[in-house]
Amino acid sequence: MSLCAALAGVAFMVLGARGNWSFILVFRGTKLVALVTVAIAIAVATVVFQTITANRILTPAVMGFDALYILIQASLVFAFGGLGYAMLGAELKFAIDLVVLSAAALGLFGTLLGRGVQDLFRMLLVGVVFGVLFRSLTNLLSRLNDPSEFAVFQGSLFASFNRIDTSLLIVTVPLVAVLCGIIWKKRTVLDVMALGRETATGLGVCYQREVVTGLALVAGLVAVSTALVGVVSFFGLLVSALSYEFIKTHRHGPIFVSASLISIIVLVGGQAVFERVLGMAATLGIVIEFLGGLVFLLLILKKVRT
Repeated sequence: MSLCAALAGVAFMVLGARGNWSFILVFRGTKLVALVTVAIAIAVATVVFQTITANRILTPAVMGFDALYILIQASLVFAFGGLGYAMLGAELKFAIDLVVLSAAALGLFGTLLGRGVQDLFRMLLVGVVFGVLFRSLTNLLSRLNDPSEFAVFQGSLFASFNRIDTSLLIVTVPLVAVLCGIIWKKRTVLDVMALGRETATGLGVCYQREVVTGLALVAGLVAVSTALVGVVSFFGLLVSALSYEFIKTHRHGPIFVSASLISIIVLVGGQAVFERVLGMAATLGIVIEFLGGLVFLLLILKKVRT
């Protein structure tokens, strides 16, 4: 996996490169760092969230996180107008997205898990209800905007890996590194938490405190990735499912590494193919969502059969 990830990075840097290499390496290098940051954040956040919820087919996006991000963008367009939204600095937009998404994620997931809700169908139902609420509010705000402002807002509805604002890397890279470092130190605690609430409590883990801490870390990682590239609903589910399939272990250390490497391979390698080979004839985000949706359906059917 490490070799494949390295090859994907090399392909992204050198394929179709013409002209001044000093400019190409800096331009593509910063974008590569952004893609790797997003890939690791999504992979680690999904694995931790699945451990906390004790279910491998749940992701923060499935619980309505994507609809909340879209609602934030619609609210900004409605409040400042299309021109004002376009003139907002990237740092200010990122800060607003990060704060609101983190607070909402903690409130939503903390309420669900704080009451001991572990039933899959009830959790999915709550996520769907919140998603419908957020989308309804988004539609209301969209109807109140004029067509030109709606066109500005529409550009934020889908994830885009080719227009990442690299000026945010000075903030996002250290933030993701710190959050992932804290999670890595807690990997053995997560191994015990995966055994279940009662077993983990019996083995000396303060389960409720670890759940709140884990949710805060997940909220930060997902907020960073969503604010950087937009809505990615099933990407985390895709890489985590592949990681558990390839690495036959329940220990979080190898799972974190393998999920991050698979995420880098898919994201960086896929972006290299779509940008350098296909000439942006298609969008990587749509392909990832399609494949991730298929994996989600397969996992649900597998769980129903068992």
